[in-house]
Amino acid sequence: MQHRDDFPIAIIGAGFSGIGAAVQLIKAGIHSFTIFERAGEIGGTWRDNTYPGCACDVPSHVYSFSFEQNPNWTRRYATSWEIQEYLLGVVDKHQLREHMKLNTEIVEARFDEASGTWTLTTDDDDTFTARVVIAGVGGLVDPSYPSIEGLAGFEGDMIHTARWNHDVDLAKKRVAVIGTGASAVQVVPSIASMVSTLKVFQRTPGWVVPKADRLYPKRLRRFLARFPFFLRISRFMKYWLSELRGPIVFLDSAILSKIGTHISMWNLRQQVRDPALREKLTPDFQFGCKRVLVSDDYWAAFEQENVELVSNPITAIERQGIRTSDGTLHEADAIVLATGFKLGLVSAPFPVIGRGGRALDDAWKRGAVAYKGMTVAGFPNWFIMMGPNTGPGHTSVLVYTEAQISHALQAIKKIMAENLKCMDVRQEVQDRYNDGIQKRMKRMVWSGCESWYLSEDGTNHSLYPGFAAEYVLRTRELHPRDYEITHF
Repeated sequence: MQHRDDFPIAIIGAGFSGIGAAVQLIKAGIHSFTIFERAGEIGGTWRDNTYPGCACDVPSHVYSFSFEQNPNWTRRYATSWEIQEYLLGVVDKHQLREHMKLNTEIVEARFDEASGTWTLTTDDDDTFTARVVIAGVGGLVDPSYPSIEGLAGFEGDMIHTARWNHDVDLAKKRVAVIGTGASAVQVVPSIASMVSTLKVFQRTPGWVVPKADRLYPKRLRRFLARFPFFLRISRFMKYWLSELRGPIVFLDSAILSKIGTHISMWNLRQQVRDPALREKLTPDFQFGCKRVLVSDDYWAAFEQENVELVSNPITAIERQGIRTSDGTLHEADAIVLATGFKLGLVSAPFPVIGRGGRALDDAWKRGAVAYKGMTVAGFPNWFIMMGPNTGPGHTSVLVYTEAQISHALQAIKKIMAENLKCMDVRQEVQDRYNDGIQKRMKRMVWSGCESWYLSEDGTNHSLYPGFAAEYVLRTRELHPRDYEITHF
């Protein structure tokens, strides 16, 4: 495709999705795009999450773009700062800075049917007109703060893992951690040895499987840089291993769940000697029902003399600490909120107004749905990255992201080549696809317990019910018949 500057494309968000889409547009000879990022730097999740111990729980050779593989990862599971450095390197290599508008938040998007364009309004009240929008805002962006009486009245330091305050020194302090999810299993062992006392407040224990993390020696990194074929082999093997393990995580099968339970319980016995403590740390729900956690040292942290697991429910937070249901006041100098994120898939990230003045929030009032997780009927030329039912429960999210970028690029090329005004997925196509997704959900383990995966009505609009390879195959080809196409 020839270089064109008369087809403005807006990319919202400069995380993995936005950066990946920008690189692929450039490779296709399309340079007329602008990346809008509300923060002052790129990176998304890996810019914002800098708490002690923060790292990916997917092997680094898989958690990177297939078209920008990196032989220089220093360990099997990359830390947040190393992933951020990787993304910065991709941006610099492809000279994406010239396409960026940082510190620019999109606060409204409105479609004009006459011109077939989207008008984006920024927080500075500027406007930008785009023929196509790629929305890569992410589903897990804004921190979720617990609804606990007295939260704002605590007199010590309060830090959320997603917005870590590095000016606060926790050394020799009495620290309380609220939450036992994915961020907690990383931050707890990372700070346990530096604090005076560490109390971890557990509402629900989680299944934790071994991480088997290790450093990659310099010799291996030099070898992979010199022979990239072996890096591709490593990526290939790690990906397919995660796919083979997938059914243990996502299928509602008593036999498969027992395999996961056995692995996790072995991990628990290896790390915790006290039977009473092991019992407190053992979940009572089916393996895979909630997010499976990955750690080599979380459970072992509770063996340290200064670390205590508190399983009594929190009733209030007071000026000096945390009050639990047994009446105990657990005094603390600092509270760490490891309470995750607001699920951004339940509503539009900002007002998005499509055909006929219909808002995306109205279209999603019964739950967020999209055709193949990317397009919504009534919102032409708008492509969502990591939209409804595209999250993985068992493998790298980037496998899904790259499939979506490829699919959107096919549509963009068609719109440009044929000078189309609109490509709008047909309502009946979208409904048929999502009915199939929800029917398959009945065979998945996720509906068996309460988790952040589920909407208030108990439906799952977050995860994809199956293998990543299947999703890639389903999105590989753009079928024009699935769309209502309007010409100028």
